Amino acid sequence: MRTETGTNFTARWNMLKGAPLPPERRLGKDAVTALVIHFCFQFGASMSGLFLNLYLWRLTKDLTVNGIYNIVVFVLTPFAFAIGGWISKRRDRMVTYRLGIVMIAIFYFMVIIAQEQVAQYYIWFAIFNGIAAGLYWTGYLVIQYDVSTEANRIRFLAMNMIVFNSAGLAGPALAGYIIQRSEGLQGYIFIFMLAFIMFLIAALISFRIPKIESHHKAYYLRFMGLVMHKNRRWLKALYSFFVLGLFQGIMLFLPNIMLFQTVGREDWVGYLGVFFSSLTVATGYVISRKAQKEHVRKYVFMSTTGVAIGSAMLLIQVEFWSVALFMILFSICNPLAVNTLTSYYYRLIGTLPLKGQLRVESVVMRELFLNAGRVLSITLLILLARDLQSAWMPLVLFMMAALQYLLVLLIKEKQCAEEE
Repeated sequence: MRTETGTNFTARWNMLKGAPLPPERRLGKDAVTALVIHFCFQFGASMSGLFLNLYLWRLTKDLTVNGIYNIVVFVLTPFAFAIGGWISKRRDRMVTYRLGIVMIAIFYFMVIIAQEQVAQYYIWFAIFNGIAAGLYWTGYLVIQYDVSTEANRIRFLAMNMIVFNSAGLAGPALAGYIIQRSEGLQGYIFIFMLAFIMFLIAALISFRIPKIESHHKAYYLRFMGLVMHKNRRWLKALYSFFVLGLFQGIMLFLPNIMLFQTVGREDWVGYLGVFFSSLTVATGYVISRKAQKEHVRKYVFMSTTGVAIGSAMLLIQVEFWSVALFMILFSICNPLAVNTLTSYYYRLIGTLPLKGQLRVESVVMRELFLNAGRVLSITLLILLARDLQSAWMPLVLFMMAALQYLLVLLIKEKQCAEEE
């Protein structure tokens, strides 16, 4: 009887875990190292980045300042991607990656020194942040392609999402706790100090990923217009990132300000950030086990529907209940769209000329379209909604969310699968 009960328990446990992963879907050593580095980076970024926009808001009480700051960052990031791509081709993507980490560490060190003067020189801080972030993400996006394969890429990207948001669980809560119990704005400075240390740790661990020795050092960025003309499916994929950027641009800074306005305390913004990140981690785990590359359009449609419903709640009333409901749906649905689009785009890179040698240039072009969308949506928000009380603020957010349905039209999953 006892044996039978144990057998039933084992069977149920195996069903919960799912079928064991085949060897080709398991992650290699470099992939695991990349995830560890990204955890360290994101732990620092989740503390500092979450509260940097809030820091500017506390200093200025001006939504326009936050908007202009992010516009400058997103305008400069594609140029930094182009420079980072050139360095990656001439030297190695790890050089670009480490340079980006170190520059971001220096950025927060300068925030620590400047303290409240950040609000006076926020344009210069935005310029430096845009360049540093561009270099970091150039390196990391190329590394994501290099350490994963066609067989395990969806799983790797889902695990990356889990790591990204797991780091985001502890970071905001710790930051909010420290800030709430510090006098004035000194807690913010301490958080930026901790972030600076985490970025340095990430830079040191990055030396565990070896360089790739390649004789293909030519940088083909000037020919990408011709590639877009020849490969219409790839061009539509770039358009999809522009559409994604229309929504992402606003979402990268507005939610935390709305949360602070409705709850009035930084620690609660941090605690809520933990809750929202835990939802994203759960979504990432499901994607890593269940997602199939053949269902790209289905996943994007489901994600957009959830986000559109959530943003529609803000049209009724911008209060804690509507902001929280919107963030819950966003945390569950948005990762599905981002993971799906990224995996789809990486598959398309393999169909371009020179078979993978254009991966750096493809990452640069992706960022150009993504940031163009971000800049456009933030500019529109600034022009129409100068404060959080404006009726245009939730309307612009809803419009950008609804436009995500265009992603379904821009993806051609069957054609992509046939050409693979």
